Amino acid sequence: MPLPSKPAAVVFDLDGTLIDSADDLGAAANRLLAAEGRRPLTGTEVRRFIGDGSRVFVQRAWAATGLPADDSALDGLVPRFVAEYESDVAGNTRPYPGAIETVARLKAAGLKLAVCTNKPQRPAEMVLEQLGFAAHLDVVAGGDRFPYRKPDPRHLADTVSLLGATADATVMVGDNEHDMAVARSAGTGAVLVSYGYARTPLTEIDADALIDAISDLPALLGL
Repeated sequence: MPLPSKPAAVVFDLDGTLIDSADDLGAAANRLLAAEGRRPLTGTEVRRFIGDGSRVFVQRAWAATGLPADDSALDGLVPRFVAEYESDVAGNTRPYPGAIETVARLKAAGLKLAVCTNKPQRPAEMVLEQLGFAAHLDVVAGGDRFPYRKPDPRHLADTVSLLGATADATVMVGDNEHDMAVARSAGTGAVLVSYGYARTPLTEIDADALIDAISDLPALLGL
């Protein structure tokens, strides 16, 4: 489907789209792994494991470094991982070039703006506040705000509803296959960034547009 000719709202993914958070997520995971006598993750592994929420991230980390963790073990490990991450959510996390300026420009143009992320609500809000995004956002929908998360399209659909927008006037911007899949299922526009943490080759991801920098977004939307 074509992008809306006059978009009223933009919903952003967070990790890999607005911010490069791999170093801090990896550091939190590696502190937990060290406490359990396991080897650290490599940077490549960290980037490959990001995108499906904290529980899946820890599950992947455990499977990569020894015996996998069952559901009971994950119930204990995930809160510890989140606590480690919340202790330093932005020490080495940086906005991608032009990200804050782009979000501010879209807000100034009158668009409603949200973040829809599988990162838990509290650390998502923390990192957005610390990096300077929060003042420009109307809604933050973390991975535990609803009883479902991406790739379930209801995560995006309910985020759009919280904005008071309609899907056909909204654009989803993300870095991976799940972001574009939920956009398709929820009926929003779909813009893929060429950087970030996608696990699927970009040429195989269905999107309305591909941009190399987040700062290309306003022109793409006719702003």
